[in-house]
Amino acid sequence: MARGDTPPERTPDGRFVVVNGRKWQATDPSLPEDAAARLRHHLMAARRAVRAATTAGDPDAERAARARVHRARVALGERGEPWWEQSEQQRRRRWEDGLAELDGT
Repeated sequence: MARGDTPPERTPDGRFVVVNGRKWQATDPSLPEDAAARLRHHLMAARRAVRAATTAGDPDAERAARARVHRARVALGERGEPWWEQSEQQRRRRWEDGLAELDGT
């Protein structure tokens, strides 16, 4: 949920969320909840790492943290090839590979 209040508005097809009038690719609804929760945890940790790195003025750490943010968002289906254009097997491989990579970091 957005800021703990209400979920963001979705387009009628469910493929996008609308935040402040801007469309963003929605999380893949076929993700099992436990995998989605783990990926969200990785995403938030990576976002915190971006903030810490920028505050510390560490461009290498910032680059690494932004790469983790991107990897988590791809695994969630929020970036990269649209999840609705992928087969079930491709979708499963996307989030499983993302978790394997992020769990290893």
